[in-house]
Amino acid sequence: MKKLLFLSLLFALNSQAAPRASGDLGLVIERESGSALIINTSTHQQLAKISQLGDLSHASVVFSRDQRYAYVFGRDGSLSKIDLLQDKLEQRIVQAGNSIGGAISQDGKLIAVANYEPGGVKVFTADNLALVADIPSEYAQGKRSKVVGLVDAPGQRFVFSLFDAGEIWIVNMKNPQQPVLEKFKAIGKEPYDALISPEGRFYIAGLFGDPGLAKLDLWDTAAGVKRILPEYSKQEETLPVYKMPHLEGWSVAGDYMFVPAIGKHEVLVIDKQTWQVVKHIAVLGQPVFVMARPDARQIWVNFAFPDNNQLQLIDAKTFTISNTLTPGKAVLHMEFTPRGEQVWVALRDDDQVIVYDTTNLQEISRLPAQKPNGIFFSARANRIGM
Repeated sequence: MKKLLFLSLLFALNSQAAPRASGDLGLVIERESGSALIINTSTHQQLAKISQLGDLSHASVVFSRDQRYAYVFGRDGSLSKIDLLQDKLEQRIVQAGNSIGGAISQDGKLIAVANYEPGGVKVFTADNLALVADIPSEYAQGKRSKVVGLVDAPGQRFVFSLFDAGEIWIVNMKNPQQPVLEKFKAIGKEPYDALISPEGRFYIAGLFGDPGLAKLDLWDTAAGVKRILPEYSKQEETLPVYKMPHLEGWSVAGDYMFVPAIGKHEVLVIDKQTWQVVKHIAVLGQPVFVMARPDARQIWVNFAFPDNNQLQLIDAKTFTISNTLTPGKAVLHMEFTPRGEQVWVALRDDDQVIVYDTTNLQEISRLPAQKPNGIFFSARANRIGM
């Protein structure tokens, strides 16, 4: 009788517990408290808060292919694995002194981290964060470079740039016990960040110390690195650069790329067939993120200080400014829902995240968050370079 009563109670409790799907989950990074909020993008709710994640001043996040786990890369060299379904920190390691992001492999089994200090890339298993490979970024005797622009690429590869060396490296991890390196030297001075095109073909590194960009065709690596867009340079600028643009925030919309100009109040429109600039769009400040709505019809732009309380929208058909919004203080990051009907915007100095309807630009919701500086949705699990 007691056993039946216990089983009945257990069944009743389980039947009341709502199952949670992972496809509409995400993380909002709270910069100063070293925390991450697990949020539901459909109901606009905070589900949990995960604390003690370390220095999240430049945090980035990737997701497991089943969208259950989020891997958070901290500036203090930490790598944290969060269970989005159980609302808990599964594991946290400190693998370096200073790191700048990471990536998850094509098969979802490996996590790679880009390190400033001591310089190099470390690769871990996704299931238990066991070290698989340690790849020092040594470019001369006793000299290691800061690693930037680390992305995943098709073929179980990771691609990254060496800031101090002016090089791009590819590491093939098909055999995790024997990584294969391919190095491209003299690609330009001080590559500061990079992106990979949505289909995984082109790796493009921004250069802070030289005019133009460095482009590597991953379908034809034997052709080497090509210099493109000599106009994309800060050398002729008199404006101070308040915040470097994030290349992962560039947009590809149809036949064109929309790119923030370093130190200028401009967004460049680039023909991705010819790699030539076809339009300079004047915007109100120095752009940081230039992000396309998933249907590529709108381009949303945020700005460096002192214009970081505003957003501007570019019409991808006419290459003109269609709207200007003033959501709040210190707009740091944006993230679209998978099909683009909404955009979430982090307002660091208002301690809020605001959600907009991207069709009528009406505010849908606001969520409290302590100094939010990054928003990452689990749908990123299905995108290359995210």
